[in-house]
Amino acid sequence: MTDRTSRRAAHWSMALLTTTMLTAVAGPALAQTGEAQLEELVVTAQKRSENLQDVPISIQAIGNDRLEALQVSDTNDYVRFMPSVTAPTGAPGFSNFYMRGVASGENNNHSGPLPSVGVYLDEQPVTTITGPLDVHVYDIARVEVLAGPQGTLYGASSQAGTIRIITNKPSTQGFEAMYDLEVNSVAHGDIGYAAEGMINQPLGDRAAVRLVAWAQHDAGYIDNIPGSFVFPTGNIRVNNASQVENDYNEVDTYGARAALKIDLDDNWTVTPALMGQRTEADGGFAADPTLGDLKVRRYYPEGSDDKWAQAALTIEGKVANFDILYAGAHMRRWIDTDSDYSDYSYFYDVTAGYGAYTTDNAGNFINTSQYIQGRDYFKKTSHEFRIASPAENRFKVVAGLFYQKQTHNIEQRYRIDKLQDLIEVPGWPDTLWLTKQLRTDRDYAAFVDGTFDITDKFAITGGIRFFKYKNSLEGFFGFDKDFSSRTGVAACFNPTAIVKGGPCTNVDKTTKGDGHTYRINATYKVTDDHMVYATLSTGFRPGGINRRGTLPPYDADFLKNREVGWKTSWLDNRLRWNGAIFFEKWNDYQFSFLGANGLTEIRNGGKAKMKGVESDISWLVADGFTLNGGMAYTDAELNQDYRPSPTSPIEAPKGISLPVTAKFKGNLTARYEWTWNDMDAHVQGALVHTGSAFPDLRTADRAVIGKLPASTTFDFAIGVDSGSWRVEAYAKNLFDDDGQNDRFVQCAASVCSRVYTIPIRPRTIGVKVGQTF
Repeated sequence: MTDRTSRRAAHWSMALLTTTMLTAVAGPALAQTGEAQLEELVVTAQKRSENLQDVPISIQAIGNDRLEALQVSDTNDYVRFMPSVTAPTGAPGFSNFYMRGVASGENNNHSGPLPSVGVYLDEQPVTTITGPLDVHVYDIARVEVLAGPQGTLYGASSQAGTIRIITNKPSTQGFEAMYDLEVNSVAHGDIGYAAEGMINQPLGDRAAVRLVAWAQHDAGYIDNIPGSFVFPTGNIRVNNASQVENDYNEVDTYGARAALKIDLDDNWTVTPALMGQRTEADGGFAADPTLGDLKVRRYYPEGSDDKWAQAALTIEGKVANFDILYAGAHMRRWIDTDSDYSDYSYFYDVTAGYGAYTTDNAGNFINTSQYIQGRDYFKKTSHEFRIASPAENRFKVVAGLFYQKQTHNIEQRYRIDKLQDLIEVPGWPDTLWLTKQLRTDRDYAAFVDGTFDITDKFAITGGIRFFKYKNSLEGFFGFDKDFSSRTGVAACFNPTAIVKGGPCTNVDKTTKGDGHTYRINATYKVTDDHMVYATLSTGFRPGGINRRGTLPPYDADFLKNREVGWKTSWLDNRLRWNGAIFFEKWNDYQFSFLGANGLTEIRNGGKAKMKGVESDISWLVADGFTLNGGMAYTDAELNQDYRPSPTSPIEAPKGISLPVTAKFKGNLTARYEWTWNDMDAHVQGALVHTGSAFPDLRTADRAVIGKLPASTTFDFAIGVDSGSWRVEAYAKNLFDDDGQNDRFVQCAASVCSRVYTIPIRPRTIGVKVGQTF
């Protein structure tokens, strides 16, 4: 038993003690009878500004003040407080989002399925082919999470839900500025720090500019410890002396955002914006539990350099009494990665004598460890035009057109030092395997969503989205012809390289499709403060290409959702309780896995079903004392046996739980604010619990990889605001819970048996100082 595990027994008693202290501090306030109410939260989930309590969608939103109070700075931070969302993370910038259990265990491969959850930055989608941008959270108005299919208003990658990050816009109301400085210490690791700032400057009565910048250093906490192993073929011993380093997984993130708002007249506004970010991660984020806490043995350099920039333009105005909006964006992303792939080489040598086929020019056995150099380049362009009738009308409608095109220029080079020239991929020294491809995904859509108020209390909404997609994959992948007579150069049907840099072309495929998704909703207002609704909605995900020539393209998959929900306010808007009960069916789900030779394959499975309940509550217990909580219970399972083909044996039986999503996830935050010596003081505690889950679907893989354990973390913060100044001390994961974000093996589980985990960040204690002008 590890030291961190042995401390778990004390966690709940310490959490209970802290909660008791918070309640005791709040005790005197419980007798107060002030008129304070919960703040109204305005969202734009239905493409128009509305009070959260009037939106008949299961939606959770975290506003600017609460984002700051929860110390949210990136994807992992806000996902913790979104019970419907699961986001396994291998490294910063490489998260996959899943909602309501709609997950089959995708391995995030560049030629794999598109994401099932769409992510938007303001009006622009930022979901790239292998996952969304990890946008730094500072000066953000709110984060909205829309659970369930959003296939009418948001389209293809919103099959299971949508996440929207809404920035604060330039304001002509006056000059505003702020900055925040932070330093922190990570248990078992090093020191981190951050600097963030914002300036809002009016440019006359009709224009303003808002500038935001940030730089953050996240301390490392995983140790790459000394080690060695021996390749059976040739008795070649390998060690990692050159790579040994403590706390080697440090991360530096820096970026900026600029927006200009111009009011052309009383009706028309133009807002161009530019945002860029770079995240440099040294080392890897995986640990080997057999070596002890937060330790690993890696034999080649690992890390990533993720750079992206997006230019966006929003034009809003009125024609008669109709609201008009155009939103366009162009994004580019460059990702350089280095990965140690020694496990693949070692285990295939153990099981298949792999080392005998990879010698030097003299025929001598060599260190056949592979390492991967990835150089990926993305481009994404999107355009949306929509029109909305007045919200106060008895019949109101939103209609629009949408187009997006995203490309991914893929370069993955699997290298072996001193590899013989004869089996190198032509033109690529020391390269046993090369992927040099261009993937292009195009989406076209037209949508309309209308609401008719039958009475003052009862309304019907109907929406439909007609879509068309066209996805292609072209280029080269594989070995040289002298290493493999079936894959790579030997399979080329065109000696000319369609994609620059490839030796020839062995994949050139296109798939396309069309169809529609719909939403039908009935809303009934029992009172002005109590609303119930029922929804039937659908979502889809486009099909795509299998690069292995013997496999056909995989088809689109579809999700059907039945949901009933409620939005209620009580105690003169001091208590807000919302929730939803859902039942979903997922047909022809896309399942990606490592097939023969570790090559990703995507097949359509059969049927799966998800059912559950999600709820959130905000309670102003007394003036200054607030409780916020949320929970989701999700029961997701296969609705028929999974077989790779009709004649194959069953690999996952009917009734087996779907991977990734825990059955229960919940959080509770208690915050008390009071006045102390003419200063505004606060104390806060936040508890987050996530249940256990398997990371893979198939029973054989589960037996090897194991199960993600349940995790419970507790955060604590205390601070004061004095005039323009603010100071806060905080602790994240105060009791140093040793939870896991993911578990995996480096190649097919039937070959690679060494299991790695992605630990959650250990206890982090820090201090923030800020000032507002």
